[in-house]
Amino acid sequence: MIFVNKETLEIIAIAQCKGKDHDFKLYKDEFGHAVADWIKLMGDSGFQGILDFHKNSETPKKKPKNGELTKEEKAENRRIARERIFIENVNACLKIFKILANRYRNRRKRFGLRMSLICGIYNFQRVIA
Repeated sequence: MIFVNKETLEIIAIAQCKGKDHDFKLYKDEFGHAVADWIKLMGDSGFQGILDFHKNSETPKKKPKNGELTKEEKAENRRIARERIFIENVNACLKIFKILANRYRNRRKRFGLRMSLICGIYNFQRVIA
């Protein structure tokens, strides 16, 4: 999971865990109530309960079972998607490093270091460009 500054597209923080954990569980375990209230968090539909932890957050509305979204809800989801597209672009830039796109087959102990180095390279490239 990565936190990105929307204006500068700079990676601010990263979090990883051992094994396959959902990003929302990782957020609750690592950050929980530590994120300042003035920071706006935007997550995908997997972060549906984040409003209980952080009041200044937005997630798209999921379609109810055996139902449909209203036109207003669909328009709101499109607005959120337009604001979130920058994080998907950052993810795509990080996945150029195939070590993040494929299964990690090296020592797990060094994954955090390698992730930090790749994020540092990305941030440095943003500064130079």
